[in-house]
Amino acid sequence: MNLGVLLEKIKSAITQTVPSKKIGIAFSGGVDSTLIAKLCNIMNYDVTLLTIGFADSHDIKFAKQVNEFLKLPHHVLEINPDEFDSISKKINTTINTDNLSWNENSIAFYHVSKLAQSLGLDMVVTANGIDELFCGYNGYRDAIKQGNDAVMVLMDAKLDNEINMMRAINQICFEFGVKIVQPLLSEDFIKFAKTIPIDQKITDENDLQRKHIIRKLAIEVGVPDLSANARKKALQYGSMIHKALLKSR
Repeated sequence: MNLGVLLEKIKSAITQTVPSKKIGIAFSGGVDSTLIAKLCNIMNYDVTLLTIGFADSHDIKFAKQVNEFLKLPHHVLEINPDEFDSISKKINTTINTDNLSWNENSIAFYHVSKLAQSLGLDMVVTANGIDELFCGYNGYRDAIKQGNDAVMVLMDAKLDNEINMMRAINQICFEFGVKIVQPLLSEDFIKFAKTIPIDQKITDENDLQRKHIIRKLAIEVGVPDLSANARKKALQYGSMIHKALLKSR
């Protein structure tokens, strides 16, 4: 797969799904969110990076470190431990599921949208879709042992879950008048990304890094190596929401 083709497809997905020029970007400093931030900036969007997490969390520290290279407007919201239980219970009631990941991500985006609203932003762009389409999750290491067909079956399941989860998240963010947009979960981009050879995403069961073609593209467009080569750390872990939610149960 030619990197230029992938670049144009991602840019096209952004153009088609992000009508507002003034946007927030949910930003952890990882390769996915940094790539989207970099491309939106190149495409002349008015970008503000939004990072949330508990004080001293990995995501807050790492996002600040990566933005020393990007030098984009960046705002951080530290989650208040005293409010965490009541917010998590309210969110659980709203989305009405025991799925831990859905609850954790909804809590994260509750805080992202709260931060966005405080800055006068009503649209937040995310990189959701990259982990699903480019084998970012550890589960793909088990799937690849069974062959490419098993990878594609897992991919479809992951995509279905992610699309439905983001609908639930937008229910939560509606409280703040904020819309969360995922360009790389658009129908056209999903269809394209599935045509990219699997060996450009994951090599074998021992592949701890994965998403290789995304990492190459990131370096090509100027994402710092610090971010482009970072191992995946899911939002709920990097923000310390997972740990806090388990403790509150």
